[in-house]
Amino acid sequence: MAAPSRVLPFLSPAASASVRASPYGRRAGLLRCAAAAGQAGFFTRLGRLIKEKAQSDVDKLFSGFSKTRENLSVVDELLTYWNLADTDRVLDELEEALLVSDFGPKISFRIVDTLREQIRDGKLKSGAEIKEALKSCILELLTSKGGNSELQLGFRKPAVIMIVGVNGGGKTTSLGKLAYRFKNEGAKVLMAAGDTFRAAARDQLEVWAERTGSEIVIDNDKKAKPPAVLSQAVKRGKREGYDLVLCDTSGRLHTNYGLMEELVSCKKVLAKALPGAPNVCRVYIQRI
Repeated sequence: MAAPSRVLPFLSPAASASVRASPYGRRAGLLRCAAAAGQAGFFTRLGRLIKEKAQSDVDKLFSGFSKTRENLSVVDELLTYWNLADTDRVLDELEEALLVSDFGPKISFRIVDTLREQIRDGKLKSGAEIKEALKSCILELLTSKGGNSELQLGFRKPAVIMIVGVNGGGKTTSLGKLAYRFKNEGAKVLMAAGDTFRAAARDQLEVWAERTGSEIVIDNDKKAKPPAVLSQAVKRGKREGYDLVLCDTSGRLHTNYGLMEELVSCKKVLAKALPGAPNVCRVYIQRI
């Protein structure tokens, strides 16, 4: 015999009818519907905005290559009617097209020299073959592994890296990333808070030092000049056997003579504290 079904009071038809009949019930239902519709509308608008932003970013990316596409379009014209007698002229114009397409001098010269050598050896005998060889050269450059990217820090300890660049270029953040990398490689790292101009620079570097497990040298009286802080850091690194000293500096434009002279002073005090320092002076233009 089946057990009698039980209906909960608040789910019974009578209860639902009484709620619908009540003005408060109707108002609550309308509010719930309005809230649900509002949420749906919000997420719909948010999704549309995200899609439009993504499409805008893609359009910007492709429009940024428009100049390169236009400049490279002459390659087809150059190679369509190519003949052996015009090799030098065609390769010179191809080199120019690569240069104005932002390939850079070194890469452009390497590509053209490779094509010239293959033409001279008789490996390329038509415009179509040159075009395919050009594609192969570019693909090889894009897919091949880069050269040795290891920092050449020399044999003296501590090695000193000085970070310079414009305001907001990501110098302090990049210094923190370098500290993280070298700490993971087993190096003993000391940071120097040489940016005494920006209010939050010292605090930011202290956070990075804590995250990476590195030590840090700061201006305790908050009145010290950058050269004094960097000199103190290098002397401590030398005294306590650190492998690496990372020196932060305040952002500046190269057109400001006074601030550029301050960098010269920083380099001089580093060299005085440790001959040959800084081993590396890295310029950060924009964070990646």
